[in-house]
Amino acid sequence: MKKDDDKGTTTLSVSMVTQGKTKFFTLTMPIEVLAECATVETRTINPIEGFQRHLDERRAEEIARYVDEGNSIPNSIVLSAQAASNLKYTRAKRSITFTRTRASFFIVDGQHRVFGFSKAKTKTLRVPVVIYDGLTRAQECKLFIDINTKQRPVPNALLLDIKGLAEAETDEESLLRDIFDRFDTDASSPLFGYMSAAESKAGAISRVTFNAAVKSIFHVFDDKDLEGVFEPLSAYLAAWRAILRRNDASDLLLKPTVFKAIIQLFPDVAERVAARSEEYLVPNFEAVMTALDSAKTPKLFAKHGGKFRDLHELLKTELTKGFRVRSK
Repeated sequence: MKKDDDKGTTTLSVSMVTQGKTKFFTLTMPIEVLAECATVETRTINPIEGFQRHLDERRAEEIARYVDEGNSIPNSIVLSAQAASNLKYTRAKRSITFTRTRASFFIVDGQHRVFGFSKAKTKTLRVPVVIYDGLTRAQECKLFIDINTKQRPVPNALLLDIKGLAEAETDEESLLRDIFDRFDTDASSPLFGYMSAAESKAGAISRVTFNAAVKSIFHVFDDKDLEGVFEPLSAYLAAWRAILRRNDASDLLLKPTVFKAIIQLFPDVAERVAARSEEYLVPNFEAVMTALDSAKTPKLFAKHGGKFRDLHELLKTELTKGFRVRSK
């Protein structure tokens, strides 16, 4: 139920919810009312200008496009009624009535969604809303902190899996999934038994780490298909496993920083193999990595300060030191 009158008030049907000692209202609100009456700061004169000062307009436009494509965002916008709203609850009718002003409600959570909804071309939207009434400024701040700290984000690895199930992957993301799965399930893979698809855990390469590393070197592959990426990359990593094994450092490859740095080095090593007019095979990778086949290499892995790019530069320097022009 939505009723407006010429006095600038709106009446909406609500449900009152009690959680512990706290009560709040749940309802749906037309987006035009929400955009007119809600602000991201209690003292702003114009809520839209307030949005533009405090929020990321690009993110809001992404939300608008998403909604205009027919998608839904079911999360509730959390509001705190301000004195200007003159909010009144009628128990018998299970409704609230409030004055529509430019600062009737303070947005505790969902600022970008409100801004995004207001920018959407679809103007008949009703969005789920939670309204708290009678909160002090300190209570509003505590509620904001609670909402943003008590909720645990979904692990990135799980999001990648869900994205695949939802058939929402790009071609590149789909290829990354296939490559990871091949390394994970192919018994000939140098990473077989050392990968974790669903979660991050010690002693295993997660899907998130793998995707980030391999995506960064996609540009060097002419054949961007499963075999075109898997075969040379598998041979390269097998060469690294052999080198690290000979230097009593097998487990280092499974550390995220080391793995990312080693993948970053792939184009440099592969270029040297190609310069020899040789195939991308394990012995050929090892042949151009002789300078890294040393007890010194594991010690380099302790000097990167947790930054894979710094470690990559150290490895690249060592690789260059060992380069020799081969006689014909």
